[in-house]
Amino acid sequence: MSTILITGASRGIGLELARQYAEAGERVFATCRAPAEADDLKSLASGADGRLTVHALDVGDGASIASCAKAVGDTPIDVLINNAGILGGKSQTLESIDFDAWVEAFKVMTIGPFRMVQSFLPNLKAAAAPKVMTVTSQLAASTWPFGGSYAYSSAKAGVNKVMQTLAKDLKAQNITVAMIHPGWVKTDMGGAGADITAQESATGIRSVIAGLTSETSGRFYKWNGEIHPW
Repeated sequence: MSTILITGASRGIGLELARQYAEAGERVFATCRAPAEADDLKSLASGADGRLTVHALDVGDGASIASCAKAVGDTPIDVLINNAGILGGKSQTLESIDFDAWVEAFKVMTIGPFRMVQSFLPNLKAAAAPKVMTVTSQLAASTWPFGGSYAYSSAKAGVNKVMQTLAKDLKAQNITVAMIHPGWVKTDMGGAGADITAQESATGIRSVIAGLTSETSGRFYKWNGEIHPW
């Protein structure tokens, strides 16, 4: 049995990842900002025979990360999945952008994943073959041919570089780090017209994580296992 820690697990891809890992018999620490409001996640936990527990965590808040790390204790973490994300403001055009929301996007999606690795490093080091997977986006790639989405795309591009750097710094400690584009997913963020379901995306992400090795550390994947150019 492996132990999985997932951020942003109250809905969408994060919820589906928690469901699939729990159904596979893994131990899951499912985290979200407001557990009291996470009805689907609480329902999932109630039927998981203790394999899945729900924990409060705001990845944009260092004190919240520290509190969650304290709750997890010295439990070895085999897989840390940085999934939590926000849009970074409704309007992200040259003419109209919310700069405070842009800063928050960096706190949640760029700095937050770094803090997660930093805070849970002892737990990762205690595992036999630890892995860190960060859910990012194709918008992070310099090959993305469209404009707009300044806050979201820059925060995701930032976390890609952070994770690539961590992959190099943590290689000697046997910690594998990778990034993944989850696809255009039918979630609250992706919309009903997206290409794939959260179930399809989560299944693909789990498959990629399972296949990660120290030799593949630092790579940017697509949900279907292909390498994403960036």
